[in-house]
Amino acid sequence: MIDITVLELQSITEELKKSILLDIDDVKKANHESLVTRNDIKLVLMEKLGELKKKLNEDLSKEYKEGKDISVYKSSVDELEKGLRELYELNGKLASIVLPVKEMYKDIINEITEKNGGSLVEVMA
Repeated sequence: MIDITVLELQSITEELKKSILLDIDDVKKANHESLVTRNDIKLVLMEKLGELKKKLNEDLSKEYKEGKDISVYKSSVDELEKGLRELYELNGKLASIVLPVKEMYKDIINEITEKNGGSLVEVMA
C-alpha cells in the first residue's frame, strides 16, 4: 500500500512540475487564459498531494509501530522527496517571474488612480 501511495505522490509531483513549466512559458507569452484554466487543475492536484502525504505518513507510522522494517521504502521516499524539492524550486522560479509582473500592474493602477483623483476610472459628466 505504501508503494502505491508513493507512486501516486510521484505522479502528482511530476504533473505539477510540468504544469509549472507551462505556467512559466505562458507568463512569458502573456497567455493568461491558459494560466487560469490550469490553476483549477493545479489546485485539485495540490489538495490530493496533501491528502496522500498525510496518508503516507500515517501508513509509515503504523508499520513502524507494528515493528515492520520501513527502511525498505527509503529509496522510493528519497526519490519522492527529490521530486518535491524540484517542485518547490520550480514554484520559486514561477514566483520570481510573477511577483514583479504583479508589482508592475499594481504600480500602473496606482499611477492611474492618482492621476484620476483617487478613482481608477475617470468619469466625465
